[in-house]
Amino acid sequence: MIPITGYTQLTGLLGSPVKHSISPMMHNTGFQALGLDFVYLCFDVNEETLEDAVKGFRTLHVKGFNLTMPNKNKILEYLDELSPAARLIGAVNTVENREGKLIGHNTDGIGFMRAVREQDIDVAGKCITLMGIGGAATAICTQAALDGAGRIYVFARMTSKYLPRMKELIRRLKKETGCEILLCDNEDKDRLKKSLRESVLLVNATSVGMAPDEEGCILPGKDYLHEGLAVGDIVYNPWETRLLRMAKEAGCKGFNGYAMLLYQGAEAFRIWTGKEMPVEVVREKLGR
Repeated sequence: MIPITGYTQLTGLLGSPVKHSISPMMHNTGFQALGLDFVYLCFDVNEETLEDAVKGFRTLHVKGFNLTMPNKNKILEYLDELSPAARLIGAVNTVENREGKLIGHNTDGIGFMRAVREQDIDVAGKCITLMGIGGAATAICTQAALDGAGRIYVFARMTSKYLPRMKELIRRLKKETGCEILLCDNEDKDRLKKSLRESVLLVNATSVGMAPDEEGCILPGKDYLHEGLAVGDIVYNPWETRLLRMAKEAGCKGFNGYAMLLYQGAEAFRIWTGKEMPVEVVREKLGR
């Protein structure tokens, strides 16, 4: 291990709860592998204590930090600048301290789209079907549009409390990108079949299928799928969801959310250190 010195730069995670997080193992493994004098710690901070924590981090010249629930939206009040994706999404999961200026980023969408590219899937000018309008969905939708996707069908419950937020995001993305984005009702199965026939990628950005509800699935059956379609599921517990088993049976390429988790962290690592996280070393450490 690299010893902590007077020069060691602090990074960390602000959220509540945070004891379960694998981020310290990811980042500290990466720092040690590259011989970087950095350390990553977890801090149990909620919306009530976030302002004081950020003031303290700014005073202590902390290099940067991540945000998890419940702080991803509240943090906007305490930052000096936002990346284009963070501004569009309205949520931040990574903060960079650039010579005293706190800059907010959202690396969730970047992480997912890197996982997509890892599967040799090119979305530029192509059609995507996205299920869900929560935090992960908005990040993925935004980054896919910024990366040049031609059309995105977004399916959601029309009673969702997140519907107004997604409508506003779609308005912004239409204004700032060339992507056509269509908001659709989950109950419209004919529309879903049509969108999937057009799409190169289906994304489950909901928690459907996550343990303990492992038999949950966003699709009624594998007849909705076709061999030219890739399927990405942000769930990684279980490792193979019912949706991914269905994709395999239909001859589709499929991948879970583990790569998204890894690559969103890798992007934060790059922002703070200017170096690429040694992801294969981190994968080995995490046992995946």
